[in-house]
Amino acid sequence: MKIQDQHIQDANKNLLENHNDNFDFLANQLTKNGHDVNTILSKLAEFQVAIPSWALGAGGTRFGRFGFYGEPTTLEQKIEDVGILHALTQTAGAVSLHIPWDVPQDYNTVKELASSLDIKFDAVNSNTFQDQKDAKESYKYGSLSNTSQAVREQAIQHNIDVIKIGEKLGSKALTVWLADGSCFPGQNNFQTAFQNTQDSLKTIYKDIPEDWKMLIEYKPYEPNFYSTVIQDWGASLMLANECGEKAYTLVDLGHHLPNSNIEQIVSILSLKGKLGGFHFNDSKYGDDDLTVGSIKPYALFLIFNELVYGMANNPQNPDLAWMIDASHNIKDPLEDLIQSLEAIQEAFAKALLVDQAALKAAQLDNDVVKCQEILQGAYRTDVRPLIEKARVNRGGAISPIKAYRELDLRNYLIKERGRNTVATGL
Repeated sequence: MKIQDQHIQDANKNLLENHNDNFDFLANQLTKNGHDVNTILSKLAEFQVAIPSWALGAGGTRFGRFGFYGEPTTLEQKIEDVGILHALTQTAGAVSLHIPWDVPQDYNTVKELASSLDIKFDAVNSNTFQDQKDAKESYKYGSLSNTSQAVREQAIQHNIDVIKIGEKLGSKALTVWLADGSCFPGQNNFQTAFQNTQDSLKTIYKDIPEDWKMLIEYKPYEPNFYSTVIQDWGASLMLANECGEKAYTLVDLGHHLPNSNIEQIVSILSLKGKLGGFHFNDSKYGDDDLTVGSIKPYALFLIFNELVYGMANNPQNPDLAWMIDASHNIKDPLEDLIQSLEAIQEAFAKALLVDQAALKAAQLDNDVVKCQEILQGAYRTDVRPLIEKARVNRGGAISPIKAYRELDLRNYLIKERGRNTVATGL
């Protein structure tokens, strides 16, 4: 289904008057406090977050997966679902494909469909964390780090193949996440595993196009629970530096030990010009992949405060790749993604309200109380009217969830696809 402008206008009709009143009040208050509301609206409107192709079906756990009716079973249907999200939110202007789950059968058809929905192709993601059908070698004991040269060469070739697929689509980045590691002490030689991974990544890097990035993800545990080869941002940064200037660290919010200071990690990587991308989710215990902002919204705001500072003060760092990486185990996937997009925009908008000059002055004066007041003053502002206005200005829905339900989009998808469809992915 392609949402038409009239659908959005009808959904907005009964909300527009109240929205305008709320926006006018907030805009007047912000203007009095020295904020340029139009600049903020422009930045919110330009901010686009990629939707991963694997997130458009029901998520799952190690113990099971409960399907959701009307799931997309083809890449084309997944792109159509991203089109629904983008039409409603005007924030989901890209899709990130995971290979081999979503290899296009007809590149021209897929590209034309995406273009018609104003969707671009973000980073392509390789998959060496599970064995693929008809693969000669197994990744049971690792991929790029494996002691077997044959296994490493297979994993390297897969990444090179993914790059070629991305080139055909217009992608500009390769994301590499490894499940490589060990479950028991003594299983691996740490140095050998790291050296093998480094050599493998450097081989892949040789095939990275000049205008591309290689994004190296890290994770402290899971699926291996004793050691992970690329366990933290330091290991990722070392590997990126070894590969070259087109290689960067990718930060996933769920890929940290409890209470890690993610905003500090983001800040230092940005300072060093090595922050390449961001995967958004939320967690209570570990890599829970929960809806963005559903558990730790203030932590998300603090991260965005550092991102906003970095974007303004670190020209040595490139534009970032933004993507949601969540698993909506019991929610309608599209509703969950809408909620995540809303939370991201809210954190970004609040970070844009931080008076960075005043904060810097308070920091120099060691005025700890004032520093906290400045941050919490921005955080406590209800910025929803700003986000709504940015959407409306681009032709989006004032309330995307409300519009989604009023248009009865899930039932439309069920009628079109059936009740027993299963999306590819985890």
